[in-house]
Amino acid sequence: MLVQSVKNSLVELVDLLLELSNEEYTKTCATLSNSSIGEHTRHIIEMFQCLQNNYESGKVNYDQRARDYKIQTDTNCAIGKINQIIQNVDKTDKVMHLQQVIDGSELSIETNYNRELLYNLEHCIHHQALIKVGVIQNCTIQLNENFGVARSTIEYRKQCAQ
Repeated sequence: MLVQSVKNSLVELVDLLLELSNEEYTKTCATLSNSSIGEHTRHIIEMFQCLQNNYESGKVNYDQRARDYKIQTDTNCAIGKINQIIQNVDKTDKVMHLQQVIDGSELSIETNYNRELLYNLEHCIHHQALIKVGVIQNCTIQLNENFGVARSTIEYRKQCAQ
């Protein structure tokens, strides 16, 4: 269920990117502190990549993720990276350690792959909501009404409609 939800969110993002020109993708949006759809997309991708790239070692530090600026300027590059994530997301749950430096102190917190995958899904949806703002302000395409909406909110809306 979790893996399928991740795949669904990433496919929604691919569907959007297929409709955008590179100009729309890279156009800054004042409401998003002058960031672009491409910058938010790159951030989503790199967080998933960081988790996948560190699966074997079992130690993940999102602050030490690789940054590939081509992802934020080229929709085809971004789509290719997302498809790689989709192909590799289904992994066996295992114990991992989340590492981070906060206020000069190094932390290592026990976690697991599924928990980090869930974190990345929620993080993805959050950035999709920001992307939606950029699309509404800078583009003429119509988004699915559930793009960038948490699954719990979608389920809640369904219950209210009954």
